[in-house]
Amino acid sequence: MAEQSTPKPSPSRETSPPRETSGSGEASPSRETSGAVSRRRLLGTAGATGLALGAAGGAAGYASAPSAPSADRAALLNSVGAGEVMFHGKHQPGITTALQANGHLVAFDLRAGAGREEAAALLRRWSTTARRLMAGEASANGDTDVARDAGPSSLTVTFGFGHSFFARTGLEKQRPVSLDPLPDFSSDHLDKARSNGDLWVQIGANDSLVAFHALRAIQQDAGRAARVRWQMNGFNRSPGATTRPLTARNLMGQIDGTRNPKPSESDFDRRIFVPDAGEPSWMAGGSYAVVRRIRMLLDDWEKLPVKDQEDVIGRRKSDGAPLSGGTETTAMDLQKTDGEGKLVVPINAHARITRPDENGGAAMLRRPFSFHDGIDADGVPDAGLLFVCWQADPLRGFVPVQRKLDRGDALSTFIRHESSGLFAVPGGAAKGEYVGQKLLEG
Repeated sequence: MAEQSTPKPSPSRETSPPRETSGSGEASPSRETSGAVSRRRLLGTAGATGLALGAAGGAAGYASAPSAPSADRAALLNSVGAGEVMFHGKHQPGITTALQANGHLVAFDLRAGAGREEAAALLRRWSTTARRLMAGEASANGDTDVARDAGPSSLTVTFGFGHSFFARTGLEKQRPVSLDPLPDFSSDHLDKARSNGDLWVQIGANDSLVAFHALRAIQQDAGRAARVRWQMNGFNRSPGATTRPLTARNLMGQIDGTRNPKPSESDFDRRIFVPDAGEPSWMAGGSYAVVRRIRMLLDDWEKLPVKDQEDVIGRRKSDGAPLSGGTETTAMDLQKTDGEGKLVVPINAHARITRPDENGGAAMLRRPFSFHDGIDADGVPDAGLLFVCWQADPLRGFVPVQRKLDRGDALSTFIRHESSGLFAVPGGAAKGEYVGQKLLEG
């Protein structure tokens, strides 16, 4: 749960209809999809007050309006369905796209007898479905009508390949070194049945039915080629829930993600995306996703006084400011001491340990969802964080930070890593192509 890496809210708000955003987070002129009448068109969004639902400003967050008359608030809510993210682009959508309110993570294994040919046909089907649904259109194969009345709602669908995929398809020579299995960590209590997988799909949307509709379409498209290995469902704060842009809070009540890398930073692409000249060549413009189900031991955490919680994190719970003083974005003074000579930010504080400058510059872009799957057999909440972080190389991003957390993070007492996966997420598909085509047809 590295505090450096949760998407930061965008401070801007559009007052015209929402513009489309590409997978790389770049805005493009709005358009109406040709062919079948889209849900987006049915919404009649031309007069709606828009949200900045792309990756403007930060690597994603919500732009919400300040206090406004009730009519303006109604227009703001109506505009949620109008947000549209482009499927085609240099990078896949769902990486620098704004945090969405609802998400599904699902891993698939290829069925016995399915190989490279079947995988290529599946990725072709999935890409077609994702493109249509993200544009607010019905899926091509027996649409369920679950999202019939809704707009695109900033839907994104992102695809990745697990380590085992390459052996199953005879493509071992194309498997990236960066996809080597993650090392074991002391905080791991991993359920193998809910870890890894041949294929991985991330779905996000600002409407729960739109997200579920996409999930069902993707599952149905799998057909005889692949079966679901595991599925996890999550959520974030809804657009417009706050009167001004705020950094997200997690289920511990902590502001989470103040130091997330921003696309405006000169080294953002180098840290997050595989370069055009990178290896293997089919991963150009892609990224690596580490996926972890992190259980929060909320009953234990909530018994702590707020002061003790703040010492665990290293930041004030109320506003996310460092314990050394200032506001949320003030640089943390790691050397500051109190009147008794004790460090104001404890030596084992989570925020201290995860700082990039304390980890050789290691950084990752986290884009998580919270989860709550009810109460377990012991009567405690089965809740926490679906941790998803992005980096150009996990051996230089996630791994060094997690190793350091293993050696003495105060937060480790209150969390448990219950599942894990690492996936190679290729670059975005150009028009007329499908995701992973360079690998599967190269």
